[in-house]
Amino acid sequence: MNGQASFARFFLEIEKVHPALVVFVERWARYLTSERRLSGHSVTAYLRDISRFLRFLARHKGGPLDARGLGALRLGDLRAFLADARRDGLCGRSLARTLSALRGFFRFLERTENIRCDALAVLQNPRLARRVPRPLAEDAAIDVLDEVAGGARAEWVGARDAAVLTLLYGCGLRISEALALDCADVAGGDSLRIRGKGGKERIVPLLPVVREAIDRYRALCPYPLRGTEPLFVGVRGARLGSRAVQKAMARARRGLGLPESATPHALRHSFATHLLAGGGDLRTIQELLGHASLSTTQVYTEVDTASLLAAYERAHPRA
Repeated sequence: MNGQASFARFFLEIEKVHPALVVFVERWARYLTSERRLSGHSVTAYLRDISRFLRFLARHKGGPLDARGLGALRLGDLRAFLADARRDGLCGRSLARTLSALRGFFRFLERTENIRCDALAVLQNPRLARRVPRPLAEDAAIDVLDEVAGGARAEWVGARDAAVLTLLYGCGLRISEALALDCADVAGGDSLRIRGKGGKERIVPLLPVVREAIDRYRALCPYPLRGTEPLFVGVRGARLGSRAVQKAMARARRGLGLPESATPHALRHSFATHLLAGGGDLRTIQELLGHASLSTTQVYTEVDTASLLAAYERAHPRA
């Protein structure tokens, strides 16, 4: 944590931020690390957002603000900050993250220093363009699995990478969920118990084709795979990281001439989109994916509609 505090002091003091606010930011950074247990990357991103905000206020107000100045901020000040950030090139998602950091910072200040910023409560988040997932076509998804299986230097490595990606496409798993599996998790039965985001558990069916891919990998793997040991291991026998699978997917993508959007996560999108196109129920797909909200799953209806329109434009004689 000392490194985080020093970093906060460094980029705040060079901008002549009021010393009291430097102390507040350092305390907040310690809170994010020790109590919220955020990653170093997330803490650094939040600190940069707060730094941007305080630097702007020093310019906007003609000098560094103290604690009283923070509590006296008006809605116009906050809107001016957002406008300045947009001029600097921040996109809507970056602005939304910055506002999230500001709200977290002021919640901390209200709880620990009794400093409130009422204007922040009425400031609305920027509207975000909804990202529509970019799934692979069914034949392309199958081709990727075959290409990955045959594209590795060692046969067992190709079987391993294909098994991981088959879990993504055949069960709708996130790559982190697949790589977190232990051998005991796939010891038997026709389903998997998956612990997803926020520790939420769900049950997903283990299709025969997925079981076959896993069994082939286990038969070829030179390391003993049993009990609570990791199911997927690297060339040195330790639990496999996502980077190796991403590289395998990139090689397959290049070999098949697929777009950059053909990532491991695109196979999870493909799972949902192909299920929906085949008549799958949206609520069931939500449960299989582990989405907390149905609105998150509903984005796949937009994908299916887009594919129908594209097919219409290709096939209709008047298109």
